[in-house]
Amino acid sequence: MSDTQKDPRDKHDEGGFPAQEQEQPGLTDETMPEPDHGEDTYVGAGRLTGRRALITGGDSGIGRAVAIAFAREGADVAFVHLPEEKEDADDTIAQVTEAGRTGVAFAGDVREESFATSVVDDAIEALGGLDIVVLNAAYQKDRQGIENLETAEFDRVFKTNLYGMLWTARQAVPHLEPGASIIVTSSVQAFNPSPGLIDYAMTKAAQVAFVKALAEELGEKGVRVNAVAPGPIWTPLIPATGWDEERLATFGKDTPLGRPGQPAELAGAYVYLASEAASYVSGAVLPVTGGKPL
Repeated sequence: MSDTQKDPRDKHDEGGFPAQEQEQPGLTDETMPEPDHGEDTYVGAGRLTGRRALITGGDSGIGRAVAIAFAREGADVAFVHLPEEKEDADDTIAQVTEAGRTGVAFAGDVREESFATSVVDDAIEALGGLDIVVLNAAYQKDRQGIENLETAEFDRVFKTNLYGMLWTARQAVPHLEPGASIIVTSSVQAFNPSPGLIDYAMTKAAQVAFVKALAEELGEKGVRVNAVAPGPIWTPLIPATGWDEERLATFGKDTPLGRPGQPAELAGAYVYLASEAASYVSGAVLPVTGGKPL
């Protein structure tokens, strides 16, 4: 086996995470062990040189990994985060600027229509335009039976995962030129829903429909729309989901590769979909699931 070829089964932590719990939103420095966002490993190749990207939920987890990769590929990056995630946002900005690119963070809640739309205009002003939109912000919580699912809770899930996504996309589309790309973070849950994540899974399935419909609409304008469907990925969202000790200890071990994924392992999928290498890819859902089928 060459030095560049690694066994995917043991490339990262095999899981068995310790018991831990966080309030939403989860924070990186309270997540044990800290997720790998590619800080020390991602090497760019100029595949997004001169592009300008907006990422919702870009402070930690998958969003941070994408921000780091985009910057190292030559893109300027603006991203959205909740006010209480400022420390994580500052760390992401540092990674972007260390790559020699412009990094801008906007604090707010995508459940508020005024913020979800104004952030598009703010990003365009800060970056001088917009070429890539990554709709990644999400919320999930473990549900103990549908009879215990409070309206306020599924309202939060739908507002974050669907309303915010649609509001930001609606505002961005008129500004996108041919060659631009929209990428949605869906989930394996869209296809294989867990009962404890019923409302989250519903939104992820709806996102797939959104991607397919919007890809058809925007194809004639030369704008591509795709989704990435992560499997079990170790991010601060996981210890903030409300799972017990056993669930965290076994998280991701049921995949064919036998372990959970790290945010860094998704970055390449987003880079590919945003790049010219995917110029004929639209309406697709790209699984990064450790082998779990969609």
